[in-house]
Amino acid sequence: MAITTADIKNGMTIELNGQLFQIVSFQHVKPGKGPAFVRTKIKNIKTGRTIENTFSAGVRIDVVRVERRPYQYLYQDEAGFNFMHAETFEQITIGVDMVENADLMKEGQIVEVNVHAETETPLTVELPAFVELLVVSTPEGDKGNTASSNALKPATLETGAEVMVPMFINDNDIVKIDTRDRSYNERVKK
Repeated sequence: MAITTADIKNGMTIELNGQLFQIVSFQHVKPGKGPAFVRTKIKNIKTGRTIENTFSAGVRIDVVRVERRPYQYLYQDEAGFNFMHAETFEQITIGVDMVENADLMKEGQIVEVNVHAETETPLTVELPAFVELLVVSTPEGDKGNTASSNALKPATLETGAEVMVPMFINDNDIVKIDTRDRSYNERVKK
């Protein structure tokens, strides 16, 4: 399906030079002299790299229909990560490079898989914004440095992920982690 630059929206997936890109942001620009144009930031779906691209106003752009589908993470093997569709129970395997922050994903967790609607090809896997994981090991906090300071220490989670947590976090605590930037959010009450 083709659209013009007037129809661009954030999050839209387009095909450009044979590759798929997601529109991160865009701005319509009408300079005093010369024709109008649209300045965009687009993210390559395959590589994850974000680049800037400028389109002349009114130019036709090929839009790719992408569907978000719920899948449950089952396990990892030599082929990649194995998922099961939450409603149809269909199982798929997705390469390790297609899952960002995969070490924050634990078995049984529901994720969103973005699928190219025409070809039924999985494009990306999105973890929920926050995950709750068990701390399996972290060093003891220094005496007097555990209550209110902003000091952080490394912690290993049940999935093997390493994140930075406040000094008051101990082994066997459950912590809420932001999957977008791998930051500590809060300690979860048991």
